[in-house]
Amino acid sequence: MGSSLGEATKMAYRNLLKAVKKHLGKEERNNHFTEFISQEFRNSLQQSSDLSSIQHKLKLARDYTLLLNSVHHQKDLLFSYNIAVDRSDEMKKVLGKSAASVGLKLPEVYQP
Repeated sequence: MGSSLGEATKMAYRNLLKAVKKHLGKEERNNHFTEFISQEFRNSLQQSSDLSSIQHKLKLARDYTLLLNSVHHQKDLLFSYNIAVDRSDEMKKVLGKSAASVGLKLPEVYQP
């Protein structure tokens, strides 16, 4: 295995493990993910001498890393924009403040 292929393998392995630990957690109940990844990398390197097969598996590892990071980034964006959150309570507060600013009070229906 060439030096650049070895470096690419190490980088793909590290990045995938880092993404799994960051997004799925380091708890013992999630150890099977990291164990599976480690075993797959070991098996792939031992069993495959075909360069194109190794490159395909490295691309697959990079794609999984990108998918994990992207899914969790999207989830964070949804929460930051309050898209995935029930906003009815927030709207009641805004309406209450608006009404209070002009000296009015919301009807009983909107009171907590």
